[in-house]
Amino acid sequence: MRLAYRFAIASDKITADGVEVTGFPDLARRYRVSSVPKTVVGETAEFVGAQPESALLQHVLDVATPSSLS
Repeated sequence: MRLAYRFAIASDKITADGVEVTGFPDLARRYRVSSVPKTVVGETAEFVGAQPESALLQHVLDVATPSSLS
């Protein structure tokens, strides 16, 4: 979460929310959380486990870049 929050602080185009899924079972089901940490980027990209900053940045860039430009 710290890394996601740092990204959000660095750019006004990024928001970050941390959720304790045991308190929000509907969100856990919606995002299919079976283990933590789980990161969801833009509703389309997701990964489980701690990732280095470069991996999270790549996920954010992939989601932010329209596929027609790839």
